[in-house]
Amino acid sequence: MRSTIKIAIIDDHLIFLKGLTMLLEQEEHFKVIYSCNTYSDLMRNLQSEIPDLLITDISMPQINGIELSKMIRKLYPTVKILIMSSYSNMISTDDVDGYLLKDADSDVLIAGIKNMVWNDAKVFHKDFQPAAKYDFNKNIVSKREKEIISYIGKGFTTEEIAEKLYISKHTVETHRKNIFNKLQVNNIAALVKKSITLGLLDV
Repeated sequence: MRSTIKIAIIDDHLIFLKGLTMLLEQEEHFKVIYSCNTYSDLMRNLQSEIPDLLITDISMPQINGIELSKMIRKLYPTVKILIMSSYSNMISTDDVDGYLLKDADSDVLIAGIKNMVWNDAKVFHKDFQPAAKYDFNKNIVSKREKEIISYIGKGFTTEEIAEKLYISKHTVETHRKNIFNKLQVNNIAALVKKSITLGLLDV
């Protein structure tokens, strides 16, 4: 008889988080022990109960999915890790047990989870290609965000960037917030330094 698979989920998009939780709870052999929308909530819950499988996104506030996966690998080596993302190729196969797109068919997802936990298998979507070290950071930044990083690196203000790109100040601020989250930095100096390291900015 197959054992029940205990699942934990972290995703900062509440609609996706609730929908995925409801979907998985309908499966006979699955039990969602907790679903979190912040890194802090996840770490607090992990101290009380360890899941068989953790489902996480790549781009999230506080910590990105790659850093989270590596940390979980060290702290809880028995936990299987499944990335569910809108981005197709963002991580090395060494860091996770599975990688599926968020629009994956529910049957594929359910079968994949069972295969990972019960058969100790790796499960990746059909077009997946392992990312090299740092490819995640390059690929996850959009063309528009790269433009904004370039202007920030040249010392342009939010207002000046908005004028250059013919977009609103609010839109620039939203892009800046997303860039900070994706690159896991919290100030301009750190952003510029990391962007140069990743090849997003020319020195």
